[in-house]
Amino acid sequence: MGEYNLQVTIDQDSGFCFGVVFAIDMAEEILDEDGYLYCLGDIVHNDEEVARLKGKGLRIIDHTQLKDLHNEKVLIRAHGEAPETYRTALENNITLIDASCPVVLKLQNRIKTSYDNSEKILIFGKHGHAEVIGLEGQTNNEALVFQDIAELDNVELPANFTLYSQTTKSMDKFYAIKDELQSRGYDVKANDTICRQVSNRDKDLPKFAIRFNKIVFVSGRKSSNGKVLYEVCKKHNPYTYFISAVDELDKTLFSPGDTVGIAGATSTPMWLMQDVKTALEQF
Repeated sequence: MGEYNLQVTIDQDSGFCFGVVFAIDMAEEILDEDGYLYCLGDIVHNDEEVARLKGKGLRIIDHTQLKDLHNEKVLIRAHGEAPETYRTALENNITLIDASCPVVLKLQNRIKTSYDNSEKILIFGKHGHAEVIGLEGQTNNEALVFQDIAELDNVELPANFTLYSQTTKSMDKFYAIKDELQSRGYDVKANDTICRQVSNRDKDLPKFAIRFNKIVFVSGRKSSNGKVLYEVCKKHNPYTYFISAVDELDKTLFSPGDTVGIAGATSTPMWLMQDVKTALEQF
């Protein structure tokens, strides 16, 4: 019967980026010591991993709840926060456990410097995304955020501005947007701040995707980076299926003897991809 089983391989470059590893390690260390820890927003855009950490005592709060909290420890996740959050913490005697990703902090810093130099700032990013809110905060919320160039069609833009990008956006898209805006006659200073761990995945994933009959892409639905990487897989292998949890696997999509690759976002835990592999091997 051996030859009828699915041959399943996990992409070893998939899984948590260092920013997420760092944040989760910090959280687990404090959870082991104190038994509980507040975290501002979902620690990672993956419901399965959040559920695991909640089981260890992680308490997810939002900005409104932060204002009512006093004398506690609060974790800032990899996405980073706006200056406002640090002010609230100071007022409420909150100890911040700052796990902001260094790549995001560097970007926040660059944007703040641009803003302090009175540059007009455009940010290519997802509206309302945690990281983007932190970036806008560096500009007193004056930066113009857009997630699609079509949003700029009827907007009166300044003649010259600095273009930034959320760290998990597609590099190709960022440069295409820059070229398009320059061709429209704007003087654009482009500051490419896309995380190389993400952009290298863009480059390596196609090679992985074409090695298999089918790809199962595992990611939280809220993950921006998951959407980008899923599209990369699907472009190179049309038989790519997106799932967030093991029970979303559809048995009818697989045939005996299929080779299946499993890939994930920078917010997808390795244990979840292992679980998906185990489930597929039962088919």
